[in-house]
Amino acid sequence: MTFFPKAFAVFALAASVALPVPAAALDDAQKKEFGEFIKEYLIENPEIMIDVQNALQKKQEEARLVKANRAIEDNQKEIFDAKYDAAIGNPKGDVTIVEFFDYNCSYCRQALSDMQTMLEKDKNVRFVLKELPILGPESAAAHKVSDALRKLAPEKYGEFHVALLGSGGRADEEKALAVAESLGISKEQILAEMKKSPSEESVQKTYQLAQNLGITGTPSYVIGNELVQGAVGFDNLEAKVKNMRTCGKTSC
Repeated sequence: MTFFPKAFAVFALAASVALPVPAAALDDAQKKEFGEFIKEYLIENPEIMIDVQNALQKKQEEARLVKANRAIEDNQKEIFDAKYDAAIGNPKGDVTIVEFFDYNCSYCRQALSDMQTMLEKDKNVRFVLKELPILGPESAAAHKVSDALRKLAPEKYGEFHVALLGSGGRADEEKALAVAESLGISKEQILAEMKKSPSEESVQKTYQLAQNLGITGTPSYVIGNELVQGAVGFDNLEAKVKNMRTCGKTSC
């Protein structure tokens, strides 16, 4: 077998990525020999694969950010001012946080206190609650009740949201109706509104928007020019809000 110094093997590996050699340029024996050297080098230096994986993740993250930023630019009204969403906090706040959530998302429950703390500490934040029922039929059923309550008594939606999301256990139609009744909205009123004004169209719009943004789970936030995925905590949200006021972006 022909001897190739290790340095050449590295060069050949890099060249195989940067400047692909046409298959016709190598015969079967050369292809096999070349492949064996690459395999041998990678086995002896497995940390290279970590570097490759990190580079791939970085590239994918950059692509995700480009896609999300473009989607945010193209869907401003649908994200920040959709008529089927509820907004709590200061309706004229200088910074808006949009949260995509599911009533059966455990991470959304953990993040509930982040929203409450934000609204208590910062009286100039507007918080849009965008329902994304993705965790099964119970979530969809709870959403329908929530949507009906929002239409009937928008001033009570914030209380409803905190009570249902913070209740623990699975949220479903029965539990959502019980929360609504505790706020003075009867089961009969809710069911009549659900029949009169179903929410399927708005849910589909939210699903499509989430797909366009590249959202992979809840909670997810949109603040200014950035998509923030996961329950990142109050401190991170507060820092992004402060940056929005300082330079108009979440990162200055």
